[in-house]
Amino acid sequence: MNFGMACAPGSVGNEILEKILAAPSGLVILECRDIRALVEQLTLGARHSGQAVYLWQPDTGLGSLREAHLRVPDCQRLGNALRYMQQSMHFGVYLLVGLELPLSAMDATLLRQLARPPKDYLRRIVLIDVPAALTEHLGDLAVRIDSEDAQPPRLRLRDGRWLT
Repeated sequence: MNFGMACAPGSVGNEILEKILAAPSGLVILECRDIRALVEQLTLGARHSGQAVYLWQPDTGLGSLREAHLRVPDCQRLGNALRYMQQSMHFGVYLLVGLELPLSAMDATLLRQLARPPKDYLRRIVLIDVPAALTEHLGDLAVRIDSEDAQPPRLRLRDGRWLT
């Protein structure tokens, strides 16, 4: 994925992270068309900014994007990972990829609780490319962001001028 020469490495990831951190809710739904490219950009952004960003996937569990070898123990199952996120007293952005419906009643309750941002520190739970039924179920609890908005506009040359 090429973001153009004017775009510094990790800058798209940094822009997306800034949007996530600015969200008024603790729960963010991030729309994207290419999950792998998005995760790569967010990894670059996490490494560049030094932010604590984690990725949960059903097959690998919860791990740090900034430090690829760092895995959080006992967080393979979604419920365990959500409880870890809820109990953590530290800053963190937690990306969840591969959520499948139906969620258990406990997992759905934990997601609703995580939507309320903690008062003492910043925590964001980011659901990436989730089923429409989950987006509808969460309603106004979650803020929706499109990852494509952070990408620089594609320039076209027309009549000797660059246009967006």
